[in-house]
Amino acid sequence: MISTSEFRKGAKILFRDEPYMVLEYHHVKPGKGGAFVRTKMKNMITGLIHEETFRSGEKFSDPGLEYKDMLYLYKDGEMYQFMDQDSFEQIAFNKSQIEDVLDFLKEQIIYTVLYFNDKPIAVTAPLFMELTVTETPPGIRGDTAQGGATKPATLETGLVLQVPLFVNEGDIIKVDTRDTSYVERVKQ
Repeated sequence: MISTSEFRKGAKILFRDEPYMVLEYHHVKPGKGGAFVRTKMKNMITGLIHEETFRSGEKFSDPGLEYKDMLYLYKDGEMYQFMDQDSFEQIAFNKSQIEDVLDFLKEQIIYTVLYFNDKPIAVTAPLFMELTVTETPPGIRGDTAQGGATKPATLETGLVLQVPLFVNEGDIIKVDTRDTSYVERVKQ
């Protein structure tokens, strides 16, 4: 059981028989009446975000979420095929179920799949991924006065992000999947 006093950013609770993640919370103690907790929560199945107010000390069940490592195999029409690393069972996701990781979808990479009641509900990319730059304009020395200038680069997955001027086509770069940012160029 998880009490409202144990709410933290990212805490997961079972609310109205669905898993929710706490995005924000504020303990409020008015001068008159009982204390309460104002929260902003995200439904982990539908992705909808809404605000809810609870009495202080109210308890919620743990949603019993399970995480499994799954290998992305290939795209089959509109479906994306993943394989469980332990049982070798294949699971297909549609585009709307994995839209958060579409920019980082690369064959033969292991992703974390979140299960609720033995049903897959979400796919999470690794924290860092190494992707090949397929298209970027050449960086010309002297383009900046201060250094630290960037240019757009298209990666093998179709993602476009800003990279330093010294990155060229064919280079492999490390990308932080949490905020879609360039980390470093990988030596080959």
